[in-house]
Amino acid sequence: MRAFSPLSGTIAERIAQIRQALPDSVRLIAVTKQVSVEAMREAYAAGVRDFAESRVQEAEAKQAKLSDLTDVTWHLIGHLQGNKAQKALDCFQWIHSIDDLKLAQRLNRLAAQLPQKPQSLLQVKLLPDPDKYGWSAADLLHNLSALSQCENLSIQGLMTILPYGLAAVDATMAFQKTAALANTIRQQNLPHLQMQVLSMGMSNDYELAVQAGTTMIRLGRILFGDRP
Repeated sequence: MRAFSPLSGTIAERIAQIRQALPDSVRLIAVTKQVSVEAMREAYAAGVRDFAESRVQEAEAKQAKLSDLTDVTWHLIGHLQGNKAQKALDCFQWIHSIDDLKLAQRLNRLAAQLPQKPQSLLQVKLLPDPDKYGWSAADLLHNLSALSQCENLSIQGLMTILPYGLAAVDATMAFQKTAALANTIRQQNLPHLQMQVLSMGMSNDYELAVQAGTTMIRLGRILFGDRP
């Protein structure tokens, strides 16, 4: 895979440069972990309305400071512990990182009290990676019946994070396998499993993900530079 190289220019100029090359079908999610509120406001002024955080606590603090931005959609992309499930539902409209059945069922029970179903994605791990969470394809297919009973979650599709340092051909294959898995699930026509959304691609590999059919890309460093 090509080495990561940040784009030149301001945050707004970087966003414009990336958007110019994106199909209309791809939603740009700005990953704002360890990004200042001031930089987030720059991204907002440039048209970004989707912010993603990895930790509930950091998101809560930023949301308090950005409460005037009432049309922002917040996405959770980090691993979610069960004891943070209620706070995650309170803070985020999208949860990308539902990575096992126990968590899905816990979120489903809690979401029964909400006026709207949270938009949810199932995190899959189709390549070995000790640093990542997620279902294998076999485990996810085995759990589909139970997941289809999570009527209080709006399960829209799959999310994946690739191991660091993959060659481009291997990254492309992993993205294609994720898209194929979503299609396999979609063809089963199970209730509450829509499988229309793919959250794939980060700063290093988003162009490959777009070629493989992703509908969401999660960009941090390429927009905001290296984190502290």
